[in-house]
Amino acid sequence: MHHWMFNCGEVTRLVSESLDRKLPLHQRMGIRIHLFMCKFCARYSKQLKLLRGVMRLAAEERIVTDFFEPLPSDAKTRIQGVLGREIEDSHPLKS
Repeated sequence: MHHWMFNCGEVTRLVSESLDRKLPLHQRMGIRIHLFMCKFCARYSKQLKLLRGVMRLAAEERIVTDFFEPLPSDAKTRIQGVLGREIEDSHPLKS
């Protein structure tokens, strides 16, 4: 007998799998019940489906390259500075 109630870990895994294959009825029903009760997993599911749709649209429209334009050197320098300060501030041996 299959169980109908899934925990958050099972639901996130199954939601991801459901994008690639059709799940059995008991899993689809268990996911729906969980998503109805858990706003966090419902949000995860919605975001994952939105991301997949955006990437599909980007691939169809060939706009993916717009996302990967090189950063200007001044932006790289600013990012490196901020990251360097964050690393220094979070170092466990800093007094």
